[in-house]
Amino acid sequence: MLKKLAIITTHPIQYYAPLFQLLAKETNLTVFYTWGEGSLKKLDPGFNRVIEWDIPLLEDYPYQFLKNESKYPGSHHFKGIINPNLIEHIEEFNPDAIILIGYAYQSHLQVLRHFKGKTPLWFRGDSTLLDKDAGWKKYIKSIYLKWVYSHVDLAFYVGTANKAYFKKYGLKERQLVFAPHAIDSGRFAENRAEEAAVLRKKLHIRPEDVLILFAGKLEPKKDPELLLDAFIEMIKSKKAMHNEKSHLLFVGNGILEESLKLKVESLKREAKSESLDNNWTSASLINSIHFMGFQNQQMMPVLYQACDVFCLPSKGPGETWGLAVNEAMASGKAVILANKVGCAADLVKENINGFVFEAHRKSQLTAILDKLEKNHLEKMGLASKEIIKQWSFEKQVSSILNKLND
Repeated sequence: MLKKLAIITTHPIQYYAPLFQLLAKETNLTVFYTWGEGSLKKLDPGFNRVIEWDIPLLEDYPYQFLKNESKYPGSHHFKGIINPNLIEHIEEFNPDAIILIGYAYQSHLQVLRHFKGKTPLWFRGDSTLLDKDAGWKKYIKSIYLKWVYSHVDLAFYVGTANKAYFKKYGLKERQLVFAPHAIDSGRFAENRAEEAAVLRKKLHIRPEDVLILFAGKLEPKKDPELLLDAFIEMIKSKKAMHNEKSHLLFVGNGILEESLKLKVESLKREAKSESLDNNWTSASLINSIHFMGFQNQQMMPVLYQACDVFCLPSKGPGETWGLAVNEAMASGKAVILANKVGCAADLVKENINGFVFEAHRKSQLTAILDKLEKNHLEKMGLASKEIIKQWSFEKQVSSILNKLND
């Protein structure tokens, strides 16, 4: 008889649906969505728009949407998840183990407190110690998180930085099980070359040009402004003569969108009166910087395959793993990451499939952009594709099943 597994999470997302589908084949599974049915079409504050994904997220696994009585429902604050019948639903299902994804909600903490010592409680999260806390908040946070994780029997950690986090807040080595962060690699590896070529042509990017991609929320913690400034400096530099064919594409929306576009607009004004030292006009520079708004999941593989290198320059605080990096690597692309991105320590092999620079350090990022070369990036992309094969849903499922069937 298959073991019963309950998973408690806020809302359906593309990064978990394939995992749930695989687990449903091997367990008696129920996924409890605590945000409620309204989470299928929600306002995302980071993108500043209502998001409704264009791929199926609820197929081939059992789930329940629970009543959420929060006055301000959402996954961005503690009081956003209040489920009066959550405990009752879990007890009725009577699972052999519970996986809780995220603790920072009223109902999720109730699950930890109620089932401690009754049902094996397993935790899944991807927090790190890459942000440095200071002062009295550091000590309050430490006491609180040690209390939270004292309720947990084991945690499935996603990578090196996440494991260090769990250890700092009280979990022992025997309580930590590696279950790598993963994405639907097959969807991103599927050949979309023709569509990618059309996109490049539409943006006036030639096949021999180097395209640098940023895809995500245009928000301070991801620091897209640093990338824009580094790109401009690289192009204007006398050292950048060989990079005359570089392009930068921002995909996404967010609070910084207007300021980024205004900075590019200022280059247009500069073009009327100035020329750059290397015979690049400001007009030529701004024609190398492109913006596309939010793109849904069906389009994302095309965007990754259209680029030559993906850059995530996050400075934090609050940047965790960065699953867009998995997506770019599955698409066969080199990556450039700030060291505040949680996956940097695990996924980037320096100068083999990518580069890591210190967050905030524009000079380091500029130097990396300055040395990008098309043929080398193609080789690095092939290396990325091999490395990311080890970070799969199948390995996640194997780790969970080994514990469930122990």
